[in-house]
Parts: sequence; structure tokens; C-alpha cells
Amino acid sequence: MPPTLHPNRRRPALRSAALARGIAAWLALGVPAAARAQLRPVEPVEWRVFTSGRALEAEIGGSVLRGQRASLAGTQGDLVEAGTFRVAWRTGRVALEGAGTLQRFFHDRSRFAPVDVLGDVSATGPRRHDSGDYRIQTVVRLTPDAWRSVGALRFGTRLPTTDNTMGLDRDATDFFVTVGGRTTSGALAFTGDAGLGIFGTREPRFEQDDLLLYSAGVSYESNALIPSITFVGQKHGSGHREIRGNEDLGEVRVGLRTGTRRWMRVEAVHGYERTSPRTGLIATAGVLR
Repeated sequence: MPPTLHPNRRRPALRSAALARGIAAWLALGVPAAARAQLRPVEPVEWRVFTSGRALEAEIGGSVLRGQRASLAGTQGDLVEAGTFRVAWRTGRVALEGAGTLQRFFHDRSRFAPVDVLGDVSATGPRRHDSGDYRIQTVVRLTPDAWRSVGALRFGTRLPTTDNTMGLDRDATDFFVTVGGRTTSGALAFTGDAGLGIFGTREPRFEQDDLLLYSAGVSYESNALIPSITFVGQKHGSGHREIRGNEDLGEVRVGLRTGTRRWMRVEAVHGYERTSPRTGLIATAGVLR
């Protein structure tokens, strides 16, 4: 387990010209060392595979996010995620899920910090291109099938499929576990989950970080168009400072969904943590079988 205090690590200032330039840039910008951001939070649990009576759900989509920070690159700009996908298959009380992002395209707009020397970032931008992260998870229903409310335990991992030299993500393995549920009151459906994320870092003496993962949402399911609002994010512990690549994330998503067995959803995104995108749009389409 990591120590309770995050070491304020710096290599000797004269070890390399690259580090010296980075320190000079940091001083010139006046940016604190802990102000960098990971790209995206762990997605909330999708409950339809347990509530629809169907055993298979698949979706595909994409997103455009403005004012997104790229942690290792130390830049802020526009992120396009192309080919976000999710496939979930339920057998009995257990759902197996694979998800990820096929490609990410990032356009640097401004620099808020030097590149991460520890992350070996070599790409200079202004345009960056990389594969997204891929996730595998298992969701186990804890409540009886006859209950209107659903409680579930989720555990999974994000695979180290990204190239950290591009500066868009850490190329580290993450593990997460959450407990959550879904319940209804009339036409309103309430969802939420919270738990622990054990995420890899780029720092040799602080190789993992434990974060609180959370999401909460409500939707109104009485019409053909189903409005929803969802909060999703992560928070670091109080015993240490934010670690580069594992900062606090938080965003609110206001969405509209139409359809049941075949559905489409559009969500407007607004980040309420400084490391999350200012604005954005997520669009997905899916099918239940």
C-alpha cells in the first residue's frame, strides 16, 4: 500500500537539460505541481442488463470534449473520442462487460504545465493521437430477482493499452471495485455507486494511489424521451496531495434517451473539477437482445 504522505519528488535540477527546461517553464507559468489531470473517470454502472429482461446489451458512440486537460502532456485542449463501445452479457445474476475507446484525438490549445519527465513524454503536439483505455469488469447482482430495486457489486480493471509517451494517459493498470444500486419511485429511477479505485502512477516511489470512485443519477422514465442527470467522478484521499495522472475528476451529464430495445442517448457534459472538461457532448446508440 502507498505511504500516507505523498513525497514531493524531484530529480536533481541539473540531471538533464529537459528537466531544467521543464522547471523553468513551470516557474514561468506559476502552475503548482499537483494541478494536472487524468483524462476520463470510470464510467457508472449500466443497469439495463438487469432491469430490461434481456441478457445482452451492446452500444457504440463517441464524444467531443472542450477544455480537457491531458495530464502527462501538461496541455489543455479539445479531445475527440471515436469508437467508444461497451458489450455486456448477463448469465443469471452475473454480468460480464468489456468496454473501451478505440481512438483518441487531442488538439493542444494551451499549456498549463511542463511535460511529465517521469512519464517519458516525447510527443510535442499540437495534435496527439492514441488508443483509448480498455476495461473489463464483472457486475454481480446482490438482491433477489423479484425485488424492484437492484443492488450490485462491481469489480474490474483498466488495461495498460495507452502509450504514455503521447501524453494522453499513463499506460498503467487500474483496479476498481464499487457497490451500488438502482431503485424507482413512480416514473423516477435513482442510481448510484461508490467504491475504491487502486490506480497505477508514473512515480517509482509511489506506484499506486487509492481513490474514492462515485456516481449518482436520476432519470424520468414515463415518456418516449427519457431525461436524466448523472454525476460521476473520483476523489483522492486526504492523507496526500493529488498525484499527476490521478487527480480529482468530476462532471455532470444532462442527457436525453429514446427507445427501449434499440436506443439512442445524447448527453451534455460540464466539468465541476478543474481537471475535467469545461464542456462536451457524448452520443451513444445501443441495442438489447
